Parts: sequence; C-alpha cells; structure tokens
Amino acid sequence: MYQNDTEMLFPSRVIPSLKHLRGSNWKNLVESVADQSEGGTETLAFSLMMIRLAGCMTCHADSYRAMRGCTACAQQTVCRFRETDDGLIKLFKRAQKDVEAYLENGAKAEG
Repeated sequence: MYQNDTEMLFPSRVIPSLKHLRGSNWKNLVESVADQSEGGTETLAFSLMMIRLAGCMTCHADSYRAMRGCTACAQQTVCRFRETDDGLIKLFKRAQKDVEAYLENGAKAEG
C-alpha cells in the first residue's frame, strides 16, 4: 500500500499542521519555525526533534505509521508527548544545538 503522505524522514511540510495541538508556547515555536526557509537551522532542528520523537529511523514502507502517513504520525506523536510544552521546547533546543554543532564541525572539516 502506498501512502502519498509518507516520506523517508519527517518532512518539513508537516510542521504547520502541528501548531494547534498544544499550548501557546508550542504554537509560537511552530509558527516561528514554519516561517523559516526549508534548509534553515531551525527547520532542520525541528525535523531532527520530530525524527527522534516519532522514531522515523525505524519506520518502513509496510509499517502502520507509514501507512497512516507522516502528518498523522507527527500529530499523534505531539499529542501523546507526556511532558509539558516546555519539555518539547527543550527537546527542540537540544536538537538545535546538535544541528549547529554538526554544521560547525562540517564547516571545519571542509575548510
């Protein structure tokens, strides 16, 4: 079964669909990230956070998650997160640091 909404990893096009799922701090974060360019560090960090939360690395074409699609999976993941919005924001900030460190180390290796 092929699902049009399923990709290999969390797609940034899904980000705006997550803004009304939690409180105002979460909504502000999602809106801020959704306004960024697709390859921006905030977008990459948000995608990394969602990849970690949703387990995208273990998803495969015939899994239940893949059959439902990335949007439904991401929405369910955010809704089922047991901590507060601040917990999600901390995960985002950690992912942001990881992306920035990776980009910095990659730039050093090239230069």
